[in-house]
Amino acid sequence: MRNITLFICMFMFSGLVVSCKSVLKEKLPVENSSTYDLNNPLAIKLPIELDEISGIVYSPMDTAIFAVTDEDGVLYKIGLANKSIIQSWRFDKKRDYEELMFQDGIFYVLVSNGDIESIRVSDGNAIELEKSEFPDTGNSKNEFEAMYYDDGLEMLILLCKDCDGKKSIAAWGYSIYDRDYVPFPFELDLDSVAQKLGIDKINLKPSGAAVNPVTNEVYILASINKLIIITDRSGKFIDLIELDPAIYEQPEGITFDNQGNLYISNEKGRGNHATILQFLLKSKVR
Repeated sequence: MRNITLFICMFMFSGLVVSCKSVLKEKLPVENSSTYDLNNPLAIKLPIELDEISGIVYSPMDTAIFAVTDEDGVLYKIGLANKSIIQSWRFDKKRDYEELMFQDGIFYVLVSNGDIESIRVSDGNAIELEKSEFPDTGNSKNEFEAMYYDDGLEMLILLCKDCDGKKSIAAWGYSIYDRDYVPFPFELDLDSVAQKLGIDKINLKPSGAAVNPVTNEVYILASINKLIIITDRSGKFIDLIELDPAIYEQPEGITFDNQGNLYISNEKGRGNHATILQFLLKSKVR
């Protein structure tokens, strides 16, 4: 258990005496996930093209993971059996691409400013691209890195990393049929996260998100914070998992396959390779 220690000091200048009293703030128990062994991943080493891997999504039709990098407009298909790039498609120029979703035959790529690029790959490997611009909110500092698909709402849910100066995690919805944005009534209670960690407050920075198809919970990955936050579809806090920085140096993307197995992408960082970390679902679920 990690304790957060605050020191309250009284200075007696005449006698040059310093007296300090430590005040311990207990954190609530945080253990390794009961559904995944997150300390023992199966690591898939990626080629140099994917050093800056960001968003990932599993495609059941292909039994493969698709990925984008945060510096170039290329879509990659990664085989899980041979652990290599099977195919790649250029869909746009260099931009700051952060997240990737796949629904009804269309890939949706999230740009850091909130724009969404929709990609359809034809049988002949031709690319059809459609772009949606995030509505002007008068704040150029809006930043997004996390997005997931809510099948009940038939919407992509964009989680703000830094939006409108808010300290909470607010969200926007994007209708995949109407191709428009709407403010979304999802706001994660960061007080519950801080309480679980035994600290007064936390500035959470989501870097990826996905819905666990077995538990129906939203897993929010926070690379800077080295956390996975688990919520329900409305943003109600359920639990959190602390990540070992030695394993998760720069985790940027998260996805699940249909059986509930978990995949997390790691940028290269100081290691020799970027990786996709695979975790099999344990028999025990919530």
